[in-house]
Amino acid sequence: MTAEALETCPTTRSAHTENRIEISHVSLRYFTPQAEILALSDISLTVEPGEFVSLIGQSGCGKSTLLSIIAGILPPSEGKVYVGAQQVTKPSPRIGYMLQQDYLYEWRTIMDNALLGAQIQGRDMKVARDRAVHFLEKCGLGRFLDQYPKALSGGMRQRVALARTLTTDPDVVLLDEPFSALDSQTRLAIADEVVDVLRAEGKTVVLVTHDIGEAISMTDRVVVLSRRPGRIKSEHAIHFPSVPSGRPTPFEVRTLPEFNMYFNTLWDELDVHVEG
Repeated sequence: MTAEALETCPTTRSAHTENRIEISHVSLRYFTPQAEILALSDISLTVEPGEFVSLIGQSGCGKSTLLSIIAGILPPSEGKVYVGAQQVTKPSPRIGYMLQQDYLYEWRTIMDNALLGAQIQGRDMKVARDRAVHFLEKCGLGRFLDQYPKALSGGMRQRVALARTLTTDPDVVLLDEPFSALDSQTRLAIADEVVDVLRAEGKTVVLVTHDIGEAISMTDRVVVLSRRPGRIKSEHAIHFPSVPSGRPTPFEVRTLPEFNMYFNTLWDELDVHVEG
């Protein structure tokens, strides 16, 4: 992955918004032997620098597809995606992508797994090692640097995957249901840690999740996609007036009166009770 993966767009875009994601009229079509399928239709969305946004919607609505387009893995049929002043056309070191599975190599130590992305990108390995140690320790894995993945639980493995993503210091972090394979208790615990790390780093983050509670408790704004073809159905800024100062942790959010209000609103938006 090279810096050339991002093409410069008009100079009217400010350097002060280098971490902003701008999705402009993006659609995606693909073809089967039987028909042309419209997967996404005219998606326009801006994610501000440092903002944490989640995408929710029923299975098949195109959430993960949109994430792959933002990552430069999948080209849109129409429309464009920008990260700051540059158009996304291919995968780039500026964009970190954390998937559902941890994809750790069992024959590499935890440290070596965390350094993999930096090695592939040809980064300064001394700087990368310092960053990897910092994130692994922040995730409570300082004692496991020389251990192998088989020694870790599912939640610990996902922490390593997060450290690997952040070691390359991307401007934007994409999370594709990264906790879906974990049990409920572990998901709650790791959500607090992930949000703490990402907010401390000031990253611009987009999370895809099926979990309404996860979207409310972790992110600043929830974007609801319609059934296929995926369109933006609604957007909900998440605020907690009952907390006078600071943002509550994901665990604390679930105890607040606003949580149930947002949950019920988003449940109705998803139309999960409707067949079709």
